[in-house]
Amino acid sequence: MREQYRTKELAAADLAPDPILQFASWFKETAASPAIHEPNAMIVSTATPDGRPSSRTVLLKHYDDAGFVFFTNYGSRKGSELAANPYVSLLFPWHPLARQVIVTGRAARTGRDETAAYFRTRPHGSRLGAWASPQSSVIASREELLARYEELAARYPDSEQVPVPPQWGGFRVVPETVEFWQGHENRLHDRLRYVREGDGWRVERLAP
Repeated sequence: MREQYRTKELAAADLAPDPILQFASWFKETAASPAIHEPNAMIVSTATPDGRPSSRTVLLKHYDDAGFVFFTNYGSRKGSELAANPYVSLLFPWHPLARQVIVTGRAARTGRDETAAYFRTRPHGSRLGAWASPQSSVIASREELLARYEELAARYPDSEQVPVPPQWGGFRVVPETVEFWQGHENRLHDRLRYVREGDGWRVERLAP
């Protein structure tokens, strides 16, 4: 279970001046690749204040100079951990391209207007699901979850607007470091990391 990566060198001189522009470039290439099913899938890692970590796959919904945005139930495990400890890591595992992007930073809740604007773009069933699921809580059975969903579907048919659940919303991860990893033969991978310095960024190369 070992693979030799064969890609071209990733040099600091080839990078964009800031990590968001570089991410946009790689993301565009990844989205165009038929080998990547969900290019916006990322592993979000959080931790309790005493350092116990947890990870899960979440979909990135927006990114810009302000950071990387995803949405969730604030009462979920990740929501609760971020409320107590805002430090977070995002990992984009683009294995078929021998690439990864690793973001570390602090997460803060998005405003309710931004949350509502995104919520209205979700499919009707996904909006109902946000109400039906007490995410990360123990439930008695799947039947209980489905019964709750059917109750909501009757209350809010397709013609009705589903309100935004008060416990549901977005997090924006403001990056402090962004690492671009590209695999090479003999495990001599390229690892170039942007590190925030004041209003700008410096780039450093890490040993693989």
